Amino acid sequence: MGSVNGNNSGWQEGEGVEKQQGWKALRLRGLRQRWIFNSIVPIATLLVLIVTLFSAGVSNYYYGTMQKGLESRAQALANSFNEYFMDNGFGSYYQKAVQSAESFEDKDCIEMQFINASGRIQVSTSGLTAGTSPRTDDIARALQNQPMPYQGRDLETGEEILAVSYPLLANGRVVGIMRLVTSMRAVNRQVLLTVLVILLVALLCMLLVVFSNLLFINDVVEPVAVVTDAAKRISAGSYGARIENRYTDELGELVDNINNMSLKISQNEKMKSEFISSVSHELRTPLTAINGWGETILEDLDDQEQLRRGIRVIVKESRRLCNMVEELLDFSKMEDGRFTLQIEPVDLQAELEDAIFTYQELFRQDGILLEYSPGDDILPMIPGDPERLKQVFCNVLDNASKHGGAGKRITASICREGAAQVVRVRDYGPGVPEEELPFIKQKFYKGTSKARGSGIGLAVCDEIINLHGGAFTISNAEGGGALVTIRLPE
Repeated sequence: MGSVNGNNSGWQEGEGVEKQQGWKALRLRGLRQRWIFNSIVPIATLLVLIVTLFSAGVSNYYYGTMQKGLESRAQALANSFNEYFMDNGFGSYYQKAVQSAESFEDKDCIEMQFINASGRIQVSTSGLTAGTSPRTDDIARALQNQPMPYQGRDLETGEEILAVSYPLLANGRVVGIMRLVTSMRAVNRQVLLTVLVILLVALLCMLLVVFSNLLFINDVVEPVAVVTDAAKRISAGSYGARIENRYTDELGELVDNINNMSLKISQNEKMKSEFISSVSHELRTPLTAINGWGETILEDLDDQEQLRRGIRVIVKESRRLCNMVEELLDFSKMEDGRFTLQIEPVDLQAELEDAIFTYQELFRQDGILLEYSPGDDILPMIPGDPERLKQVFCNVLDNASKHGGAGKRITASICREGAAQVVRVRDYGPGVPEEELPFIKQKFYKGTSKARGSGIGLAVCDEIINLHGGAFTISNAEGGGALVTIRLPE
């Protein structure tokens, strides 16, 4: 059974890998298809349009040039006949037509025909057509003294031709036609060759575009696939996973951002785990004390001294629990944007002195001296939330006793600096390790400190001061100890 399960597991894992590779290939193919459609199809359409227009232009040029040349030549020959030979009678006209046909220089490529009024060929440079009737439109129009070229099939041979007919006049009456006919085979071949060359050039351009686009899309799609797979691994829980950055462009910047995101998520997850562990421990400790002392008191209600001592412990631990719950509620409000202030005029010095009075006796019982320096200036009221500001002062003082209580001394002061009121609280303990200073205000962060707490108190203080438009900074003081500076605008 164990072997079967193992084979099953291996088969499922192999199937998962194959499925992932299949999805990757499908995704890459989809990206390539979209890229080709969006970039190559417009270029191909443009090339087809250019080839079509250019081919049409080439055809019009060749056919138009050929037609104009044939028309001008036929008109010149017909005008010569009308001017010099048509007034001397039919015999002179026929004799001159035969001479012209025999002496025509371009008889190899152009056929000269003399056609009578009934449309039958009388004289031709090609003896094969003499006596035939072409019956094309140009002949009918020429007999009506309306010369018009004809391009189409020869009704006798089926060959594609270009023909131009001009009337021969005697006493103002059409008695015959002089017609020039040439085959379209050579010009069609030339047009076809030119169009083929154009198509070949367009095809080479298209292949170059496709090849360059494929190279470019491979350079884009492959890294995108790598980044996508890494992002999926991170979203699946592989926090801290990193991608090797081999790129120097925007892709490199994207990889750096994803690596930073992965690192920060990993850090946040680590801090969250530590926070849950710390809060669980912090909650268990006072609850254990409350539960233990509650049971002790119930067992012996007659011992007044022990009763008072137990109640004091229960009250102290309950207060600590309340503070922790308040911090958690504040943190929850910070996370979902419900953390707000009730702004009113505040005497900042009075709020600070209130917090100091609250903690002085508590610190004295723990052997810690809390010194306060009020300064010489009379400070004006500032806009703020008195409850939140007092919360900050209490949290800072409590933090100083936890982390710097070993120095047995804490100093607090308030003064006016420019357009701001500045509160400083310093302890004389070991201070904060330099490498932890940039992170000490982050939520859940506790660093190497073993002091009890949730790790979100300073984050809440920083948020409160920022909402007041002020600055909350933590540094190491000269001579040792940590220094908290709170700067609030007036």
